[in-house]
Amino acid sequence: MEALCTNDFDYALPPDLIAQFPPPQRGQSRMMVLDRPRGGLSGCSFADLPRFLRRGDVLVVNDTRVLAARFFCRRASRGRIEGLFLHQSQPRQWQVLLKGAGRCRIGEVLVLENAEDISLTLQRNLGQGHWQVATSTSEAAGGILARAGTVPLPPYIRRDGRCDDQQDRLRYQTVYARRDGAVAAPTAGLHFTQELLAELAGMGVDVVRVTLHVGVGTFAPVKADRLADHQMHSEWYELSAPAAERLNAARAAGGRIVAVGTTSVRVLETIASANAAGGAGESSARQAAPCPLFVSGSGWTDIFIYPPAVFRAVDALITNFHLPRSTLLMLVAAFCSPGSTDGVGMIRQAYQQAVREKYRFFSYGDAMLIL
Repeated sequence: MEALCTNDFDYALPPDLIAQFPPPQRGQSRMMVLDRPRGGLSGCSFADLPRFLRRGDVLVVNDTRVLAARFFCRRASRGRIEGLFLHQSQPRQWQVLLKGAGRCRIGEVLVLENAEDISLTLQRNLGQGHWQVATSTSEAAGGILARAGTVPLPPYIRRDGRCDDQQDRLRYQTVYARRDGAVAAPTAGLHFTQELLAELAGMGVDVVRVTLHVGVGTFAPVKADRLADHQMHSEWYELSAPAAERLNAARAAGGRIVAVGTTSVRVLETIASANAAGGAGESSARQAAPCPLFVSGSGWTDIFIYPPAVFRAVDALITNFHLPRSTLLMLVAAFCSPGSTDGVGMIRQAYQQAVREKYRFFSYGDAMLIL
């Protein structure tokens, strides 16, 4: 089997196909359907999703909530610095990305704009713009950023001053988001409405929540020529015991596990891979053979899924159209043909058709269903 390189996941995309805004109404996106067994491609509306699911299937959604993670602060000299909250490592301690902080020094105090009663003290320079800072209050990051921050839209969304933060606070968030922690949206879930979820529930499709707090690394292109040389970013995840039980019951009854987004895939395959290796955390000491595929767990995952990966947990995938040379595109290509590199050709053909038919790409773009 010939080894793949990063260039195998590059493609040309006209800039006008990069969605700068969500559709006027949530759920009005188009959806391309890729039928893996037959190799067929077809198009429909995302509202047609119930046609492709059946009673007993489980839809796995990521319930992370995007923080208003982009903020501005001022030095004592009144110099302005742009920041991006990454995560809270412990009370009063944040990891942030600062732009324009090259002359800043450890111990310096920065005051947040729009929340001038709160300051950040620089504690450690972690390199490449990353800093550890101490907050002047014990208030949770979500509350501080709700006042001081704005929606951290991806770098490829460029609106020339036409930004509407209030609209993005609503639309760059899934309708089932509930756990603060992400700095980027699990974008495959942006298409769902409460009405569509109710329709699916009415036909016997279960909805199970997992959590993966999407990090800024999701936008990073793979720069290494060899995929094996890429250092994957880590993201925090959790799968609860009730969710694991429902997933195991569905699998035992012959239902399909349908992941909504690559983030849900990362959670499920992290759990399943660890369990298969006998390292499933808290449950490994008390399991009897045969052990279930899904067990509860939480932690940091840096799983990197690329062809010819084998999938243990996921049977179908709802996703968006991803950036060239990205780990997300590599995961999707692997899912198109598990255990081989044939999926690269399949996903390349699908993306070429999407360009011809003017699908909308990336975070606010259209959807793809892989069966």
